[in-house]
Amino acid sequence: MKRIIKLILFLSLFIISLFFYKFYFEDSNIDIVQPSSVNKSSINEELPLSSDNNLIKNLKYQVKLDEDNEYIISAKLSEIINDEQAEKVKMQKVTAIFIGKDEIPITIRSDFALYNNSNYNTNFSENAQIQYKDDIIYSDKIDLNFKDNLIIIYDNVLYDGIHGTMNTDNIEINLITKKIDINMNDKKDKIKILKK
Repeated sequence: MKRIIKLILFLSLFIISLFFYKFYFEDSNIDIVQPSSVNKSSINEELPLSSDNNLIKNLKYQVKLDEDNEYIISAKLSEIINDEQAEKVKMQKVTAIFIGKDEIPITIRSDFALYNNSNYNTNFSENAQIQYKDDIIYSDKIDLNFKDNLIIIYDNVLYDGIHGTMNTDNIEINLITKKIDINMNDKKDKIKILKK
């Protein structure tokens, strides 16, 4: 009888271990590539990479910020950089999705991003665009700041949405209320409405 119990316990432990391995360690979406196996000439033009760090293809982070908010960011190519403050990730061809309490996603895309793995703040650059419902905003840079619950959009900002198309210097979106503030750097300047 003791042998049967030991056998059942051993098999249970083996099945649990196998499940744990499959769930946590085996992920076919993440490919770790050594720098020597990547075409360095095309990479160096787009993202300054060092040979000390590993390059990762198709990296994806999925973060549950709290009960109501979730942040998902993925990139075609990434490099993890460890500095003294935090682990940071340089990313190329980036897509990020923030899903709040209203469950309507805010989607950000850009050519490049710098993601802070400790506080999840992300700086997007080059061909950046953000979409919320039917509104799309194009710019050179977008900063996603979870401490202040803000998305800051700046440098060559073009808003295209249900209210028309306009040029401005800065747009801020509150992640909690979804309130949008549109303003110019110089308060004397007017926001340019291109069409309605």
